[in-house]
Amino acid sequence: MRPELERLQRIEHQLLHKPQPEQAADWHVQELLDPDLASDTELQRRIYQGLYAAGQQQLRQELATIHQHLYGAHHSSKWTRLVQFLTHLGH
Repeated sequence: MRPELERLQRIEHQLLHKPQPEQAADWHVQELLDPDLASDTELQRRIYQGLYAAGQQQLRQELATIHQHLYGAHHSSKWTRLVQFLTHLGH
């Protein structure tokens, strides 16, 4: 495997899995010794956060669409207000 992919795989493992305390300490030392590793890890963490937020927004939009199909525009209910509120939170 290419070194860049191996590095990304190590970063993903660190971020997505709960490392044991000794593994976390070792990772922290590696980040101190390699500032690029620390910045690459932070960048990957932000990418994951962005993907999560985008997924949440897409889910809100899909729920609003489903609600629209079920109840139509003429229905003003608590559900509509809840969906609007949740959609507003995503912005």
